[in-house]
Amino acid sequence: MNNNIENKVIVITGASSGLGAAAARRLSEQGATVVLAARRAERLQSLVKELEANGGKALALATDVTDREQVQKLIDTAVETYGQVDVLLNNAGLMPLAPMERLKVEEWEQMLDVNLKGTLYGIAAALPHMKERKSGQIINVSSVYGHKVAPGAAVYCATKFAVRALSEGLRQEVKPYNIRTTVISPGAVDTELLDHISEKDIADNVREHVSQIAVPADTFARMVAFAISQPEDVDVNEILFRPTAQPV
Repeated sequence: MNNNIENKVIVITGASSGLGAAAARRLSEQGATVVLAARRAERLQSLVKELEANGGKALALATDVTDREQVQKLIDTAVETYGQVDVLLNNAGLMPLAPMERLKVEEWEQMLDVNLKGTLYGIAAALPHMKERKSGQIINVSSVYGHKVAPGAAVYCATKFAVRALSEGLRQEVKPYNIRTTVISPGAVDTELLDHISEKDIADNVREHVSQIAVPADTFARMVAFAISQPEDVDVNEILFRPTAQPV
């Protein structure tokens, strides 16, 4: 029985760890060819070897999503190598939480560059190819913080609210081209995302809370697989999930 994942070419940003690596493993297990992008080339290559050892097909390309030319090269390389891109998973993200009064302006700029502009660059690179083929799916990663705002997370929330907004706009615009769009908003998941928090007091508090309730990264991967696996006439537009124990 066709799972609608097998033989698809799926590009994943932020694939060197966490959500992206988990998605790569699960999609590869289900027969997809995965094209992995992140800045940490050695970790990407290690993941490629792991997937190939398990019978999968994978390609790694060191990519900084804040550089539009590198993102374009990522998509172009996938098309040149495999003939198409069926799915783009815009997963790369940063979450350096801090109250705005601490004026972590450089971190604000990093979040805007990675979380928002990186997502836009992915769309800009993949959309013309999918439009020409009249086929494809773009999956953008938001957050529970793309649905609610919390103290110390204002700028991160702003970027993730923006990802949801641009995803909805994209959904409405690409209907004539048979392109599917999905935004996935995870709650607390066990990843390296908390390592981006530079303020020690905040990092300690968040880690203590998240460690008690977080679900494994494969939880996210299952959501990605679900959205992709639906028949082509079904467009899963939004998935919001939390650990059962997460109250907010």
